[in-house]
Amino acid sequence: MEKYFIIDFDSTFTKVEALDILGEISLESHPEKKERLQKIKDITDKGMDGGLNFRESLDQRIGLLNARREHLGSLIDSLKEKVSNSFKRNKDFFETYKDHIYIISNGFKDFIVPIVTEYGVKEDHVHANSFHFDDEGRITGFDPDNVLSSNNGKVKVLKNLGLLGDVYVIGDGYTDYEIKEAGLANKFYAFTENVERENILENADHVAPSLDEFLFVNKMNTAISYPKNRIKVLLLENIHPRAVEIMKHEGYKVEIYPGGLDEAELCEKIKGVSILGIRSKTQVTAKVIENADRLMAVGAFCIGTNQIDLDACLRRGVAVFNAPFSNTRSVVELAIAEIIFLMRNLRDKIIGMHEGKWMKSASSSFEVRGKKIGIVGYGNIGSQLSVVAETFGLDVYYYDAEDKLGLGNASRCESLEELLKTVDIVSLHVDGRPENKNMISEREFGWMRDGVIFLNLARGHVVDIKALKNAIESGKVKGAAVDVFPVEPKTNEEEFVSELRGLKNTILTPHIGGSTLEAQENIADFVPGKIMQYVNSGSTSNSVNFPNLQLPDFPDAHRLIHIHENMPGILAKINKVLAEHDINIVGQYLKTNELIGYVITDIDKEYDKKLTNALKGIDHTIKFRVLY
Repeated sequence: MEKYFIIDFDSTFTKVEALDILGEISLESHPEKKERLQKIKDITDKGMDGGLNFRESLDQRIGLLNARREHLGSLIDSLKEKVSNSFKRNKDFFETYKDHIYIISNGFKDFIVPIVTEYGVKEDHVHANSFHFDDEGRITGFDPDNVLSSNNGKVKVLKNLGLLGDVYVIGDGYTDYEIKEAGLANKFYAFTENVERENILENADHVAPSLDEFLFVNKMNTAISYPKNRIKVLLLENIHPRAVEIMKHEGYKVEIYPGGLDEAELCEKIKGVSILGIRSKTQVTAKVIENADRLMAVGAFCIGTNQIDLDACLRRGVAVFNAPFSNTRSVVELAIAEIIFLMRNLRDKIIGMHEGKWMKSASSSFEVRGKKIGIVGYGNIGSQLSVVAETFGLDVYYYDAEDKLGLGNASRCESLEELLKTVDIVSLHVDGRPENKNMISEREFGWMRDGVIFLNLARGHVVDIKALKNAIESGKVKGAAVDVFPVEPKTNEEEFVSELRGLKNTILTPHIGGSTLEAQENIADFVPGKIMQYVNSGSTSNSVNFPNLQLPDFPDAHRLIHIHENMPGILAKINKVLAEHDINIVGQYLKTNELIGYVITDIDKEYDKKLTNALKGIDHTIKFRVLY
C-alpha cells in the first residue's frame, strides 16, 4: 500500500513561525514594534493551541504586520536559514518520496513554495493560503475562498486530495492533529524539535523530537542510523549549563543531576545511558562499566581521569574524553594568589579583623620576589605556573618523573628529595595515578626547609593528611593551601570533615582550582565538542584511552565503526565480509593500542542487515555501529 506524508510548515519544516519573522522585518522602524510582535506571537500560540478561531487569528495577525510585497524577499532569505536541522539532514527523504510528500499549511504559498521546492517538494503538492495586495504592494489580507483560511481547513484539503493509502501527519499544532481526529490519517506525529505544546503531545500517536525519529520508527532511515533524541546523556556534579545547552541543541535527551553518585547509585543510573558526563567526585569503576548497557562515551569535565577505570572502558569499547587544557590558567592563578596570601599571613589577619583584632605588623610577612618555588609535576598546569611564577620574581625549580624541558629559567631537579630540600615554596601538580598515593608524607615533610609554604591543588590522596597536620602544628610548614582531599562531600549539602580544619595560616578550598566561569565555560565547550565528533563522525581526536583518529567526512558514503580486541587478522576478516557482500570500500582507517583495534570503513552502496550481523559476528568484536 502507498504511503503519503503530510507535513506542516511553520515550526515544523522551519524552526519558526513565518509571520513572526515577517513582523520582525516589516515592523523594523515601527514605534509599536515590540508591542505588536508580542501580540502576533500571543495570537499565533492561541491559534496553534486551538484556543482561537483560525480565520480570526489570521486576520488579526495580518492587520498587525504592516507588511509589503518587498518584505517577502527578506523573509524567504531568512526562512531558508531557519529550516529545521533534521529536515536539512534528511534531504534525501524529500527527494526519494517527493511524489508522496504534501506540505499542508495555514501559512502562505508566497513564502512556502520557494523554501520547500529547494528540497524536492513539488509546487503543486503545496497547499497553503495566498496573500492579497493593494495597488501599492501592501499586504491587506488573504484569499477568503481558500479552505485553509478557515477552521478545519487541513481536513477539507485532505478530503479533496483523496489519497489512497496510509497517511502520516507530521506537525506541531492542533490543526495537524485535526486530520487524524477526522479519521483521514493513520498516525499523527507531534514534531517537537522546535516547539512543544502540551495539549498536542497528549493527542499524538507518537512524539517525534526530530524527523530522524519519524524515519527511524518507520524504518526509513537515510541520513543517520539512529536518532539523536534516543541518545541519552547523563550529566552529574553540576556540569556547566553551557554543556547542557550544547547537547540539547544537538538533539540528545539530557538528564542532569546536581551531585556525584556512589558506585551502587551509578550502576543503576547508568542503564540506558549512551553518554556520561562527570567531574572529579564520581568514580566510574569497572563495576559501573559492567552495568552500562548502552554507553558509548564518558566525558570528564575536568583535567584528570583517574576517577575513571580507563582499561575497563577500553575493553567495553567506551571512549573517554577530558579537558586537559581548559582550566589550566584558573588553577595557576589560584596557586599564585594562595602563595601571596600565605607569605603575607593574610588568612589569619583577615580572620582577626572579622573578630575585631587589629594585627598591624610586618612580622611573618614576606614578598614572593626572590623566593624559590618548587613545582612537583611539570605538566600543563605545572609548566604554566612555572612561567607565571617567574614573572613574579620567583626562582623556579621543578621535578617530574618524566624528563621534561624547563621553560624560561626554570631549573630541573634530579629527584623529589633534591627539590624539597632546596625550595621555600612547594606546589603539587601531579596526576592521581595510584602510585602517587601519599607521595608527600612524614619523610618528605622532613626533607623540606623549616617554615616552608605548601600547596596541594593536585589530588587529595597524594598527601598524607595526618603528616601535613603534624607539619603545620610543629611549624615545619608555615602556611598551607589545600584544594583537594582524600574524601570529599558528594554534594554541597554534605558536611566537609577534615583534620585540617581550624589550623593557623591554612587555606582550605572546596576543590575549586578550576572553578572559574571562564574555565567551566571552556570545558563545557570542549568536552561536548569532542564527544559529538566521536558520535557523529567516529573521530577519536584527544580521547584519553582510544587510539586517536581524525577522520575526513564522506557525505555520500556509509560509515561503519568496528571496535575489536587487538588480535592479528581482524582487519582481513572485516574486508573478507565486505567482499562477500559485494561491498566496495571508499576509505578505511585502522589504529590500535595495546588492548583494542579501531577500524573505520566507508562504503559506497546500500547494505542490508546480513552485512551488519556478519561484522558483529567476527571473533573478538567488542562493539560495532553504523554511523550513517
